[in-house]
Order: sequence, then structure tokens, then C-alpha cells
Amino acid sequence: MKRNKKERQQLLKEKIEADPFITDESLAETFGVSVQTIRLDRLELSIPELRERIKHVAREHLDEVKALPLEEVIGEIVDLRLDEEAISILDIGQEHVFSRTGIARGHYLFAQANSLAVAIINDELALTTKASVHFSRQVKAGERVVAKANVTEPGKSKTVVEVTSRVNRETVFHGEFVMYRSNR
Repeated sequence: MKRNKKERQQLLKEKIEADPFITDESLAETFGVSVQTIRLDRLELSIPELRERIKHVAREHLDEVKALPLEEVIGEIVDLRLDEEAISILDIGQEHVFSRTGIARGHYLFAQANSLAVAIINDELALTTKASVHFSRQVKAGERVVAKANVTEPGKSKTVVEVTSRVNRETVFHGEFVMYRSNR
């Protein structure tokens, strides 16, 4: 059923408030309109694009990363509770893939997970001492990788962090990282 513009915009606003990470493409599909229509609706409602919404949510919900500068984290951290859990998002672009196959280079998925494991540590110094990783499927250009880290074994000098990365709820990577911490 087609909705009029006012109804669609109200529902659009509600959907984005409920899920600030929803894409314009997903919204267009939900409402049966073009992506351009969604963009125009967002502009009229003064709702920023996805990347800006992610940054806004991140600023509101992040503890301060201590173990490395935020700009050195691979992906964008959108949730962080030190020594508990964290989430980051990495949009796979052409710069992340092999030119011949369009498949993401594994070191980008590893780097996203490892930097998230470092960022979650509530210490000035955190180093990876051991990593056990498993890649479960290929990731292609244009896909969004959401990595979630959880501290599974907190400790004074070593902490174990598990990271699971997914594309559309399908696991593509899982790693267990043993992290050294200075405990200063």
C-alpha cells in the first residue's frame, strides 16, 4: 500500500529513531520508493545521512578509547563499554578487495577485529599476545561488516576478548584474542 508523503515521512522518522544504522536502500525497499525519494525525505526532515548518524550515536554511547588513538581503529566504533563489549562497522570498499575477484582481503577483517579487541581494553597499553581466528565466508565489495567484541575472561595482566564479525547477521569471521595489559 502506497502511503502519502506525510505518512511516509512520519514512519521514516520513526524507523530511523528505532534503528539509526538503517540504510537509505533498506528504507527505500521498506516503503516501496526510490533511494532518491528517501534522501529527499531525510533532507526535508533534517535527518543526516547514515555515516553522520553513526558518528552521532558513537559520540553519545562511547567510553573513551584508552589503548590507541581512535583514528587508528579499523572501522567505526559505534558502541564501547570498556572491559565489557564493543561494536564497530566497516564498509568494504574497492580499496579493501582484490581487484580481480572483488573479495575483501582477510587482513582488513582481522584488523577490524584486532583493533576492536585493543580498543575495548581499559588500559593505556594493550597488546595482542595471541590470536585464534576463523574466516567462515568471503566478504565482497559493498558489504557492511559489523564486528562485536566481548570480554570473556577479564584479568589484571591478560584479558581474553572474543570478536564475531557478521554481514547481514551471517558470521564471516570469529576470533579469540588474548590481550596483554599494563594494568597501570
